Order: sequence, then C-alpha cells, then structure tokens
Amino acid sequence: MSPHPSSASPTPHWRHLRLEHDDGVATVTLDRPDRLNALTFGAYADLRDLLAELAREGGTRALVLAGSGRGFCSGGDVEEIIGATLAMGAGELLDFTRMTGQVVRAVREAPFPVIAAVHGVAAGAGAVLALAADFRIAEPDARFAFLFTRVGLSGADMGAAYLLPRVVGLGHATRLLMLGETVDAAEAERIGLVSSTAPEGGADKAAAALARRLADGPALAHAQTKALLTAELDMPLAASVEMDAATQALLMTGEDYAEFHAAFTGKRPPRWKGR
Repeated sequence: MSPHPSSASPTPHWRHLRLEHDDGVATVTLDRPDRLNALTFGAYADLRDLLAELAREGGTRALVLAGSGRGFCSGGDVEEIIGATLAMGAGELLDFTRMTGQVVRAVREAPFPVIAAVHGVAAGAGAVLALAADFRIAEPDARFAFLFTRVGLSGADMGAAYLLPRVVGLGHATRLLMLGETVDAAEAERIGLVSSTAPEGGADKAAAALARRLADGPALAHAQTKALLTAELDMPLAASVEMDAATQALLMTGEDYAEFHAAFTGKRPPRWKGR
C-alpha cells in the first residue's frame, strides 16, 4: 500500500468493467460480450480512472486486461460513440479524443506491468489497448486490426503511431495503420506484435500465470524497468546511460537489493518487498 494514498476511498464498483484482486494481481475485464466489448464513453472513463486509482493506491503489482465473451475488444461502439460524435462540436470532440489517449497513457505510465489476454477480435481502440500493454498473449483465433482509416480518420489514434513502430518497426506499422488490414495471431507473432501465444481458451490462464510471476517478483525493479523502457525511447544514448546509472544507484540502496544478497548467501529464495 502506498504511504501517500488518495484522499478518496477506492471506488467500490465500476459500471463498465469488472475488477478482481488476488494478492497483488488485478484483473480488469471488459464486460459487454453482446457487443464484443465495444467501448463506450463510460468504459473509456472507467479505464482511465481505474488505472490512475490502482497506481495511487499502490497495492497492484501486475494487471491483466481481458475481454469477456467471444473477443477482446471490437473498438469504439459504432452507435454510442461514432453516432454521438457526429453531433459534437470541436471542443467536445477534442475532450473525447484526449480522454482516449489518457487511457493509453495510463496503461503505459502505470507503475506495474500490464498483460493483455487477447482472444478473438482486437480492433480499433481495442487493438491499441492491447498494443499499449507490456505483454500481449494471444490465442490462435486472435485478430488485430487498426481500423481508423477505414472510418475516415487518421491511423495515428490514441498513440498508435508512436507505439506501433516501436513494437513492429516502421514498415509493418505503416502497413497496419495505413491500410487497416487484419492481422491474425500467427502473423502478429511473426512481426512481434504478440509477446507469446496460448492454446485455444488459454490466454486468460497464461496471462494470470505471468501476472503472478511478475507480482511475486521485485515490484520496484519491474516498475523502474517499465518506466525507463518508455522514457528512453526518445533519448540519446548518453542521457539513457546516465538515467540508468542514477536509477541503479537508487535501487542499490533499497531493501530488495539487500534481500537478494541475503537470500543468495543464505541459499534460499528471495522474499521481495518491492522496496
């Protein structure tokens, strides 16, 4: 638990998603199976606010993002979002598009690893949510599609043009964002969009196992590794090396570093505290 928690109590119920806790592992499930978990304004807001709340409270050491029913997430709901945005003015539209980007930032800036368990469709905003995760575990029927140009919008949505080239390279990113092509699990694994695969029906179980492994490990080391992976994407080498040096020197004063030495010399597994 963070020594500086929010002044407000944790939200007891989220209207647009399911949240479960298990000893440091949070599982967030998009829960509109009848609509392939299409996102609404409320779902975006819940994701943004939940991730911020979990980061503030400090008890989460790994998070699984999953979808209920036949797919992961089919993107923004055509009727509830696209239909509604046609009636909005520029100011309201900018508020909305900024909110969707805030969700991606919240995933990337969360001080814990995020694992996307993908089965079925991950399209549009759903594909970007999976892309923003630190790990993507896909079942054989998983399909990724960045569909923004297909609806007449820029393929550079929600940070996709920043993140995707860094995951799959500029050539593949250009193809996927420009053409909106659907990529199956095998192709996604080949180009590096998928971190690992799972058997049919096994993504949630594999993601939970990885989350448990991460949650039982050195949480502060994981948090700093994630932060530096993001921060150093746009840094020159000299700045990156200096940031690495400062971070390592700080972590060397922590309890986990001393615990590793004690465990090694005592011939026992380390008991990580995340401090």
